[in-house]
Amino acid sequence: MTYRYLLLPLAMAFAGGANAAAPSTPEQKAADLVAHMSLEEKVAQLQSAAPALPRLGIPAYEWWNEGLHGAARAGYATVFPQAIGLAATWNPELLRQVGDVVSKEARARFDAIGAGRDHGRYEGLTIWSPNVNIFRDPRWGRGQETYGEDPYLTGRLAVGFVEGIQGPDPSHPRAVATPKHFAVHSGPEAGRHGFDIDVSPHDLEATFLPAFRAAVTEGHAGSVMCAYNALHGTPVCADTGLLGDILRKSWGFTGYVVSDCDAVDDMTKFHYYRPDNAGSSAAAIRAGTDLDCGYAYADLVQAVQRGDVAESVLDSSLVRLFAARYRLGELGAPATKPKPVDTKAHSALSLRAALESMVLLKNDSHTLPLQGKPRIAVIGPNADTVETLEANYHATPRAPVTPLLGLRARFGADRVSYAQGSPVAAGVPVPVPETALRAGSGSDAAVGLTGSYFAGGSFDGKALATRVDRTVDFDWDHVTPAGLPKGRYAVRWTGTLLPPGPGDYTLAVHVERCFDCAGHDPVRLFVDGKPVIDDKGDDKHAQATVHFDDARPHDVRLEYVHSGEDQGIRLQWLPPAEAQLAEAARAVASADVTVAFVGLSPDVEGEELHVDVPGFDGGDRTDIGLPAAQQALLERAAASGKPLVVVLMSGSAVALNWAKAHASAIVAAWYPGEDGGTAVAQILSGDYNPGGRLPVTFYRSVRDLPPFTSYQMKGRTYRYFTGTPLYPFGHGLSYTSFAYGDASVSTATLDAGQTLTASVTVRNRGDRAGDEVVQAYLSYPAADKLAPERSLVGLQRIHLAPGESRTVSFALDPRRLSSVDAAGKRAVVAGDYGLFIGGGQPGDAPGQRVDFAIRGQQALPR
Repeated sequence: MTYRYLLLPLAMAFAGGANAAAPSTPEQKAADLVAHMSLEEKVAQLQSAAPALPRLGIPAYEWWNEGLHGAARAGYATVFPQAIGLAATWNPELLRQVGDVVSKEARARFDAIGAGRDHGRYEGLTIWSPNVNIFRDPRWGRGQETYGEDPYLTGRLAVGFVEGIQGPDPSHPRAVATPKHFAVHSGPEAGRHGFDIDVSPHDLEATFLPAFRAAVTEGHAGSVMCAYNALHGTPVCADTGLLGDILRKSWGFTGYVVSDCDAVDDMTKFHYYRPDNAGSSAAAIRAGTDLDCGYAYADLVQAVQRGDVAESVLDSSLVRLFAARYRLGELGAPATKPKPVDTKAHSALSLRAALESMVLLKNDSHTLPLQGKPRIAVIGPNADTVETLEANYHATPRAPVTPLLGLRARFGADRVSYAQGSPVAAGVPVPVPETALRAGSGSDAAVGLTGSYFAGGSFDGKALATRVDRTVDFDWDHVTPAGLPKGRYAVRWTGTLLPPGPGDYTLAVHVERCFDCAGHDPVRLFVDGKPVIDDKGDDKHAQATVHFDDARPHDVRLEYVHSGEDQGIRLQWLPPAEAQLAEAARAVASADVTVAFVGLSPDVEGEELHVDVPGFDGGDRTDIGLPAAQQALLERAAASGKPLVVVLMSGSAVALNWAKAHASAIVAAWYPGEDGGTAVAQILSGDYNPGGRLPVTFYRSVRDLPPFTSYQMKGRTYRYFTGTPLYPFGHGLSYTSFAYGDASVSTATLDAGQTLTASVTVRNRGDRAGDEVVQAYLSYPAADKLAPERSLVGLQRIHLAPGESRTVSFALDPRRLSSVDAAGKRAVVAGDYGLFIGGGQPGDAPGQRVDFAIRGQQALPR
């Protein structure tokens, strides 16, 4: 049953009949509607899976949707670089365009179902992004979801993304953005559900709140998500000072607050804040948490009945929620023809974002761009995997391009040799590479396995499609492969496995299990006709160890039955280390240059992962160095004496100490999205001149860092770190060079409260066009002992042709010239200041410094 067009007439009737004046504003409509709900109906609507209320014409609506770097988890959509890669573009306008695409594709999915109809999870218009937590420590696995370590950069990118998500009309947003996780939340993952953070008033105001403030006061985000953790003993979803005094009163926020998923339940189970969920829910909604992602708010009926919270408090939250649904056109709006997703224009923007995100960290002797038609050895565990394109919180790419495929397309398949070389880390299986798979036998056997695709969830009858799959590494979340009809299907892959050498092999079948769903997909793996894995759907990482005496081919058969809601399949392995290294050495021997794709993967860094191998702990890291297996691969490749280009694919900083000393060139490519392989090829070939900058500090070792569990900012990030980084925040090279001159400020002496204008002339002095990221850093009076070493206060990404010059100006308002005292009070204070404007931080990049003084003092609002 559908309920389209029913709600508005009913609301008019509730207001006093057809002749009465109809409610005019979204808030009035919402209040009129809420007034006719029972207590039980109200409580149901305060939970993220809000059910339909047919008698009131309300369709079911699931508030949970994701759009971190693409309209996620609901089928094909454009997959942009992971958020940390988007941050490396240092381009707020690009982030606005990315947000625009994300919301348009989310809106297209919504419209395909229709306004006034039931919408399930990942089908709605309330998008739980961006993540604007400060990436304070590289050990945090979810730091990849953020915009880096700097509050100003994060704020500018957040404003751009939020504006893109919501669109130009506040009264009719395309979607609602939800900055998260408010506030002071950045690991460790292991204790996140009950972690109590002791943060100083100075660090709270100077580091952890500014990006949220910008997203709310400038981006006008319609929603905010409160975090799992507590601050000084109070869970933040029940913190009236945070949600009421700061968010609503100081910042003027008028939207709704949603909890992180099960955060209210955590208040009972892990924070022990109240003895039951009725008490925790009452505390959360009184503090200002309007919507519960989870089921804890179901106990609000009990809370109201026993007097823990007044029903009128529930009404206030419901009005905010239903007002948002009215603004979105989700209730009672006419049908709209859905628009397409993952269009060519959207894909082109994803490629542009990937290109702008890549950071050239090192380039000795002009190794890059690669000249002529070199023979290239491509090695490394990240060279040919879909998951390292996608990262987490991703959509399904229709035609992902891995680095190996991108380089083959650019330089020619006959010029590129390939060997996987190593796993990401000891004990972590990686997809079986194409070099080890053959469809058929003999010299004419195709690379890969023969996939036979059946409709109906069984292998009965004739396959509807048969094709050769180069690898079994598929993301099929909410899509069906090979043109099969929607619903259940089955796939049987057959062929041979070619081990690179004798030894023990761990074979694994990874099925991306759906969360909170009924039923999982069974898999079976046979080697030489014998079953080695028979998983009924209970295990995400089904594994078995087999021994091969030699490198001869072995028959392999993999059977997969998609009978539930699981999201894809990977055939993986862990071969003997020496066999992989020897195979890589053979590829290098026939090449002129080696390109090694190393780093991390979403299998080892991410949200609350079940991984416990050396260097990793539950999604976080205990060691920030390159894992030993990959380090050994780099050293074996370098032993050839040929140029070694290292391409780092990761969601966070990796201490590439050996590579900095020995590699010829290093590029940080992050998790680059659906067309990341094309972007890498264009960077390495020189078709595109890299201009990305690091949004985080690359440290040399965890020994340079304070304890992970400490939220004290002293010793963290470029603003408070006094050591020597491996690569500093803001660092990035180019294939051209830039010069700075004529730096000036509008006045040498400024009265507190005034705006300072600064400008500089930037010139491209090379023979290649390129992007420069002009960065402005403020240094503070010596008497201010709590001030950072320096702070980013301005940025502009500009494009200059060879020989072209441009004057770049920054208007630095009082907030950007302010500092924070020990009590957390922000003010512009008197003293002597310095401003460095250049291509990075002073000492790392060309630029110029100008000095000025501020007279007097002016307090600033929170």
